[in-house]
Amino acid sequence: MVSLSRRSAVEPFHAMDLLAEATRRRNAGRPVISMAVGQPGHPAPQAALAAAREALGHGRIGYTDALGLAELRAKLADYYRRRHGVAVDPARVVVTTGSSAGFNLAFLALFDAGDAVAIARPGYPAYRAILSALGLKVIEVPVNAETHFTLTPESLEAAQAREGVRLKGVLLASPANPTGTVTGRAQLKAVYDYCQGQGITLISDEIYHGLTYAGEEATALEIGDEAIVINSFSKYYCMTGWRIGWMVVPDHIVRPLECLAQSLYISAPELSQIAAIAALGAEQELEHYKASCRRNRDFLMARLPELDLPLLSPMDGAFYAYVDVTRYTNDSMAFARRMLAEIDVAATPGMDFDPLDGHGALRISYAGTYAEMVEATDRMAAWLPEIAI
Repeated sequence: MVSLSRRSAVEPFHAMDLLAEATRRRNAGRPVISMAVGQPGHPAPQAALAAAREALGHGRIGYTDALGLAELRAKLADYYRRRHGVAVDPARVVVTTGSSAGFNLAFLALFDAGDAVAIARPGYPAYRAILSALGLKVIEVPVNAETHFTLTPESLEAAQAREGVRLKGVLLASPANPTGTVTGRAQLKAVYDYCQGQGITLISDEIYHGLTYAGEEATALEIGDEAIVINSFSKYYCMTGWRIGWMVVPDHIVRPLECLAQSLYISAPELSQIAAIAALGAEQELEHYKASCRRNRDFLMARLPELDLPLLSPMDGAFYAYVDVTRYTNDSMAFARRMLAEIDVAATPGMDFDPLDGHGALRISYAGTYAEMVEATDRMAAWLPEIAI
């Protein structure tokens, strides 16, 4: 049983609380625009939907091998050949119940209670929550313009000295949430080489791959075979609710991961795996969605500074704008709640991503439609002058 102290260490993800409140308001007839959660506004690819319908017609959906359907694992290996020119043995591919299960499995297989794992600050709050729940020591490493908004060997070395620990793991996301940072190949290689030299396991979160608008989208697999790569069908493939993701791992941890997956999940949903196989051939349709995200991005890059909401980091990838709200508040949580209550626009307080400095930041998702971006910022333009401090 997880102890009370362990449970209390897992903080709420306020984006989900705001989404729940936005849903309640929408159900009550309010004209809510949600920019709080990173959920694509596009449906799953047509090919994926057709494959799922056909599978349901046969009526036999059940368990699969814990590592996933052989066809899906082979297709994912081919994905790396096509997109990155990397040869991956399908035996190293582990299909997971979303990327969240991938993180759980990786942390359980790689680390023992008390081990120190570094993440970027600001960064995705679920990293912090899962690591804490498993009894691991979270080392938050600040990222900023000096580090190109990503982790570096120097920042990792400084964090170890500051905290008096030796890292066992480093988790790096590219493109990153909430900053949109894309870590280029050279910088990714520098972190990989540092980790290899220090006996640290590098976990590369690549769930926003495919949604890069500037910079160089590189997978850690281009650099070496010892990194743990985690990816998902949720973002680029627009399949959040299907709960399907994957990992690519070194040979020696495939079996431990298989045993853990059998015990914790049995297998990822077969229906979602069947749909995912079809989705991997739907790039032409998905590139249209990416183009819509790029249009939203370009609009917000110009519009948000006009509202005295300057960008805190470049919008190079994913579908988020991370903005400075100190012109209007020193409490991003109260600001987000008030904005939803008064103009029916939901966004995520920076406190979710940065417990130290996030009081002055807000994450705005542009995963929805262009019309929603225009309407939401028009409402904000009329409202913000009323609350300036």
